[in-house]
Amino acid sequence: MKALFPFFALICLWSSTLYSQSSMEGKNVLIVYGGWKGHQPEVFAKKIASWLENQKANVTLSESTASYTDNELMQSLDLVIQHITMSEMSNRESKGLRDAIARGVGLAGCHGGLGDSFRNDTEYQYMVGGQFVKHPGGQIDYEVTISNSTDPITAGINDFSLKTEQYYMHFDPNIEILATTSFSGQHDAWIDGVEMPVVWKKTYGKGRVFYSALGHSEDIFEIPEAWDIMTRGIEWAVK
Repeated sequence: MKALFPFFALICLWSSTLYSQSSMEGKNVLIVYGGWKGHQPEVFAKKIASWLENQKANVTLSESTASYTDNELMQSLDLVIQHITMSEMSNRESKGLRDAIARGVGLAGCHGGLGDSFRNDTEYQYMVGGQFVKHPGGQIDYEVTISNSTDPITAGINDFSLKTEQYYMHFDPNIEILATTSFSGQHDAWIDGVEMPVVWKKTYGKGRVFYSALGHSEDIFEIPEAWDIMTRGIEWAVK
């Protein structure tokens, strides 16, 4: 039994090291927010900024996609968090963002703030990995099923239920799905049993991209599982 103690101590030390490596301390993060007010972009931005500052990250807040054309700023970043729903950005702004992610800056976001941002920009959608289509029934009760329980973003999190918009999305088969939901067909009978990604991660060039469909309003992040997934996803996207 005594011989096993050093082994367990080593495992604990290894786990502690892994945890410390996910720290946001000293990371440069740009939060860009705006678009449709129904998704409370300012509330989301300030909530995430407060958490990041508590993690000792360096946070810049912006209400304009013009920030994506600021080469000095974009070169300095470790991560972009975006929360802009149903808006437009110029080709130059889109390229500025995509180039940054491709060279290794992380990208993270949720709900319509990342998954329903620029409907006419297919290059942007290719980077994110999906695009919102509809939420049948509006605010409904449904279950989120953890489909990958070994990934650091979802490890230790159980399946959970909530009442919010159940996103039906077009998605890239190249994404790595971490959590899903199934549609009942109650509102649109022809989608009964369809399984849809809720949380995914992917790469774009050298950059990591994290997305969660949860986040219609601030109260969603009062659900511990939803908040843990969001913050872990942000940490993963940084590298």
